[in-house]
Amino acid sequence: MSEKLEPLVRLEHVRFAYGERPILRDISLTIPRGKVVAIMGGSGCGKTTLLRLISGQEKASAGRVTVDGLEVASLGREALYALRRKMGLLFQFGALFTDMSVYDNVAFPLREHTDLPPELIDDLVLMKLHAVGLRGAARLMPAELSGGMARRVALARTIALDPMLLMYDEPFTGLDPISLGVIGQLIRRLNNALGASSVIVTHDIQESLQIVDYIYFISEGQVVAEGTPDEIRNSTDPFVHQFVHAEADGPVPFHYPAPDYAASLLGGGR
Repeated sequence: MSEKLEPLVRLEHVRFAYGERPILRDISLTIPRGKVVAIMGGSGCGKTTLLRLISGQEKASAGRVTVDGLEVASLGREALYALRRKMGLLFQFGALFTDMSVYDNVAFPLREHTDLPPELIDDLVLMKLHAVGLRGAARLMPAELSGGMARRVALARTIALDPMLLMYDEPFTGLDPISLGVIGQLIRRLNNALGASSVIVTHDIQESLQIVDYIYFISEGQVVAEGTPDEIRNSTDPFVHQFVHAEADGPVPFHYPAPDYAASLLGGGR
């Protein structure tokens, strides 16, 4: 199989734990080239940990994580940093530098990782801001932006280096319906324009069904369901049905594992 047909990202039987607390028990999934893939599941199921493993911030305790044919855990410092320069990460809530203007936030990765002249950096920054509809806001400070505008600036910064892999950590959190729709469509359009691959960690099932090519559902450290948007909409799987319809009762429990409540009240444990 040619390199172009190989998935950009591949996780094979990955396990990971924070100390004695297992997070990922046996995860296998792929991110095809040019596609947008969503990773969903309840809070604390390991979605953001997957992004950290893909970007090399954490190392799996078992299994393999490969990006563009490279095994991430085996890379040395320089090779890992070179790979990361081909990635873009949109942090939850944007994480803009509050003491820098919109322009300087977007220019930051270009100044840090390239030797481009200021004139070319200027053209690129305005191009990225124009792509997210905020070229006119270049001189504003983050405190002057709405939540949706700040997320769009963060998106412009994420694509500053034209990455091959875009990762989004809860990009829709805290947005009003209009801003949410704008960000969703930008994610889809920018992925297509850049020819990149995108991974979206999100709880927003309805918006994701509009823009992604494939969805993985994670629970208790494993992939419990997967499929295309049409397959997910029509699924009779109890986990998928509970998640899509936001039902309180189902395979995903409301309570975190704990000793028997009556026994705890009587002094039998906490």
